[in-house]
Amino acid sequence: MSFSSDDLIALLELEPIERNIYRGRNRDIGTPAIYGGQVLAQALVAAQKTVDDDRPIHSMHGYFILPGDLSLPVVYFVERLRDGRSFTTRRVTAIQKGEAIFSLSASFHRHEEGFEHQVEMPEVSPPEALRPELELIRERLEEFPETIRPIVSQDRPLDFRPVEGDVAFGMGSTRAARAAWVKSTSPLDDDPMHHRAVLAYTSDYGLLVTALRPHGRSAREEGIMIASLDHSLWFHREFRADEWLLYVTESPTAGGARGFSRGCFFTQDGRLVASVAQEGLIRERRPR
Repeated sequence: MSFSSDDLIALLELEPIERNIYRGRNRDIGTPAIYGGQVLAQALVAAQKTVDDDRPIHSMHGYFILPGDLSLPVVYFVERLRDGRSFTTRRVTAIQKGEAIFSLSASFHRHEEGFEHQVEMPEVSPPEALRPELELIRERLEEFPETIRPIVSQDRPLDFRPVEGDVAFGMGSTRAARAAWVKSTSPLDDDPMHHRAVLAYTSDYGLLVTALRPHGRSAREEGIMIASLDHSLWFHREFRADEWLLYVTESPTAGGARGFSRGCFFTQDGRLVASVAQEGLIRERRPR
């Protein structure tokens, strides 16, 4: 069984049900509920479908309310809050079984020239010198629960290449930081919305787990409960998701059964194209 880049784009294509209402399918990637990046990306697509193409998204802020049921489709309701001269604002609610499982606020901005500056990209090994994460997972498959081994080891739409050679689930390092190159495994079309949606999908992968790394724990081990609570994403510059992007993440703090992580996406020539932040539940289940 494989999960290709074409499959990912098809997953992000929503079925229109009525004006401002869309329906999305799900894909099991080995998580107990719907992968948060999928709902995030589909909600972005739903919002963008109600906005003119000359106003791309520049920021999105979402809250994960309930775990998503993989066996049921997700319905997205878009509210058109504002259509201004420069900015457009949308709110999206993702629904299953009559209840909200996710809420997104999104802002869109027509292009304007202005001041420019950015932080520098860290110096790391190039992607060509690194091994794909999928190879590392297949070598360590016995560390995963037997029930999900066929899923986590299947071909995937994104080629992740961790700089330190450890996988995103928290195995192999105790630093509260991680860097990995990522791009789609095959070329995408030229629709900018698809590239932004793929980056949104990517941005949730391994982000919260960064907060577990200083404690030497893994999101896949028994007794660890981990779940995204919110997710914010800002788009700064144009990019292609089928070209290498360096995803640099860090976790400045954890406490109160919550962890906070943030990250940046850079192109190979060092342009900062997107920033992300997330807080999530990281709870250790203790025997009663």
